Amino acid sequence: MVDLIAGINGRINGFVWGLPMLVLLVGTGILMTVLTKVFQITHIGYWMRHTLGSIFTDRHITKHTGEDDQSISQFQSLCTALAATIGTGNIVGVATALISGGPGAIFWMWIVAFFGMMKNYSENVLGIFYRRKNDKGEWSGGAMYYLRDGLGSKPGMKQVGAVLAVLFSLFCLFASFGIGNMSQINSIAGNMKAAFGVPNAVTGVVLMVLAGLVILGGIKRIASVTEKLVPIMAVLYIAGALSVCVINLNQFGAVFGAIFKGAFALKAVGGGIVGSGVKLAVTWGMKRGVFSNEAGLGSSVMVHSSSNVREPVRQGMWGIFEVFADTIVVCTLTAFTVLSSGLVDLETGAVLSRSEDSALVGEAFSTVFGPAGPAFIAVAILLFAFSTVLGWSHYGSKAFEYLFGSKATNIYRVVFIVFILGGATMSLELAWDLSDTFNGLMAIPNLIGVLTLSPVVAKITKNYVDRKIKGKREEPMLSAFPEIQRMQARELNESD
Repeated sequence: MVDLIAGINGRINGFVWGLPMLVLLVGTGILMTVLTKVFQITHIGYWMRHTLGSIFTDRHITKHTGEDDQSISQFQSLCTALAATIGTGNIVGVATALISGGPGAIFWMWIVAFFGMMKNYSENVLGIFYRRKNDKGEWSGGAMYYLRDGLGSKPGMKQVGAVLAVLFSLFCLFASFGIGNMSQINSIAGNMKAAFGVPNAVTGVVLMVLAGLVILGGIKRIASVTEKLVPIMAVLYIAGALSVCVINLNQFGAVFGAIFKGAFALKAVGGGIVGSGVKLAVTWGMKRGVFSNEAGLGSSVMVHSSSNVREPVRQGMWGIFEVFADTIVVCTLTAFTVLSSGLVDLETGAVLSRSEDSALVGEAFSTVFGPAGPAFIAVAILLFAFSTVLGWSHYGSKAFEYLFGSKATNIYRVVFIVFILGGATMSLELAWDLSDTFNGLMAIPNLIGVLTLSPVVAKITKNYVDRKIKGKREEPMLSAFPEIQRMQARELNESD
């Protein structure tokens, strides 16, 4: 049965992650970059000040909402989104990309991230612009809503928008059990067994109980946990990786050379055929880049839409920072740690170690920290992957809510928690393959929505830039719905 599932999934995976999908992913990012006038570069100082900088200067960014307010703070939305994106993809995914695609895969991971910033930005802008409140008073937004209410509002597109919204929700629901649950838990269980000898089933039971205590509390409890967990785990991992990189600083010239040579097959991957080297580098770099930062999937917008923000562009800028932190910072540090440690032949791109996946990163850390290196990576994966499970439980519950109503979400949460035990004992390869498949399936309807509504994103962006940066007096574009537009505009005026 498992072999049958793997075979069917392999064929679907090959179709989903073919050249057309990669062109669609990168092409959408290029289009949004052009339409927003390369916002991620031309306004880099502005969005940095209003994301990372604002955490330390603007109390409103981190201030918790009251008990009666079901929204969460902008900082909590970022931490929950980062909890879902900074996961095994930053460690296991990068190692897999290096083993299968060579050092050149990292260059294509950067390309995906650069244009992915504006995909994530666009998703968040649309998510805020088309969000509504459910019967619990929670903001509900995401690709399903801008497909139904945005794409569906165009002449003759009502049914198309509705169908795509349902498809996206279904794919998201299944993806939450793959990328957001089983692959993460499987990585934790494997590492805990290798590093500390803990049986997989024991790890599964413990994580199932811990996850249940958080997930059943809903978005406010998830956000409360992730805003504490994410900064700690990110700082610790970055500090550890930086230590390895600084000690191996003399290798950085060769590392950069290997990345750029491998990206364009000036040196073939592992000494193989040049054309094959380019294909492997591009494919693995893009697949693992998308898996890591999730830009284009339409996933993190579901938690960003729960924010108490009023300006769509303000939440869009958090989307840019999310991709920057996940891929440009964390994934790059992982790659440089492995490449500078002597475990990869920088001339041919061949991996000299027999270690695979997270064990390769653990071995790289051991060159500096000794036996503590693999243990450090095991704990890092535990924190990264568990936080991803928490974040994705919210995504899946929002997809379930769209399909079956908000009152039924606890059914989903219970099933999601039970699946954690299964994830601890299943095949790692099958878990990753299923994750890749549903990632790709989610991206298709979402990217159709982003492309179709790209003029809306461009118009909202221009409106914000004119008002906030150029100082022009214009009516803000805050919501597609008149009643929400009036409410948000009034609150915006009162806060100013």
